[in-house]
Amino acid sequence: MLLKLSVTTISLLFSLLAFSQTDASSTSAHTGSTKKILIIASNMVDMGDPDKHEARNDLWEYAPPYHVFISHGYDADFASPQGGPVPFMRDPLGISSYTIKYEGFSRKANNSLAPKQVNPGEYSAVFIGGGYGNVFDVASNKDLLNIIAKIYENGGVIGSSGHGASAFANVKLSSGQPLVKGKRIAGFPNSTEKEKDWAKQGSLLPFLVEEKLKENGAITVNKDNIPDKHDVIIDNRIVSTMFLPSAALVAKEMLILLENNRKSDKSK
Repeated sequence: MLLKLSVTTISLLFSLLAFSQTDASSTSAHTGSTKKILIIASNMVDMGDPDKHEARNDLWEYAPPYHVFISHGYDADFASPQGGPVPFMRDPLGISSYTIKYEGFSRKANNSLAPKQVNPGEYSAVFIGGGYGNVFDVASNKDLLNIIAKIYENGGVIGSSGHGASAFANVKLSSGQPLVKGKRIAGFPNSTEKEKDWAKQGSLLPFLVEEKLKENGAITVNKDNIPDKHDVIIDNRIVSTMFLPSAALVAKEMLILLENNRKSDKSK
């Protein structure tokens, strides 16, 4: 399940380190309110099939966003269906290597919280990165889905990259309405899933991300209806992207929303 990244994409991942550090002063100045973000990841290693297709979390969709959060003055906790270590695919490069060495990424990821240990009131946002595991164990975990709903209904922001949107596709709000209903969401597209053998053209999955989003009333954004597949989509405090290279941009847009909310609250 390897993606061929262009030189431009690799450069983006490296340059975001400087970008987030130089811009940190604009978002880390606010203190005294909740500045914690919950990062949800899967405990899955493979898809459970005889060939053991890869299902681990994608490091390049988790480490860069984590770095953006930490370097802007936010704290972050990991949570997973079982708690404990969450497995990752890919070798650490650039920002991923930096945040593992200097910002405690591995310590947090190796000690993820079980759902019962999470107090939704402590978090101002939720982020879910890519990797197939979320489609299997996070998307069906009622406790995690309820946590996502509570954080959102408390005014929080939800962010995702790639298959991460599967984690909140089934979330129901206290009204009984799906979280994604009527909102523009970018998740891993059906067309790409069916082209690739990463999950045997999607046949190994419990559901396809784009299909499930549509089923629950989302206005899905895919390669056919967006100028650039790496664009970040923002709608009603949900920030999403289809593919890996924009995961860090999702994190930055989430922080912009959070800081705008803080400024609005202070003005009131």
